[in-house]
Amino acid sequence: MNMNQVLYQVWDQVVDQVWGQVWDQVLDEVWGQVWDQVLDEVWDQVLDQVPDQVWGQVVDKVREDFE
Repeated sequence: MNMNQVLYQVWDQVVDQVWGQVWDQVLDEVWGQVWDQVLDEVWDQVLDQVPDQVWGQVVDKVREDFE
C-alpha cells in the first residue's frame, strides 16, 4: 500500500461518516420544517378552495363505496 491509497481510504471513511451524519441531520431538520410549512400552507389553501359541497359529495361517495 502506498501513501496515496492510505490517504484515500482514510479520506473516504471520514467523508462517509461526517457527511452521513451531517446529511441526516440537515435532511431531518430542513425537510421537517419545509414539509410542515408546505403541508400547512398547501393543505389550508386546498381546504379553503374546495367548497363544503364538494367535500360533502366526496364523503358521501366514499361512504357509499364502503357500504
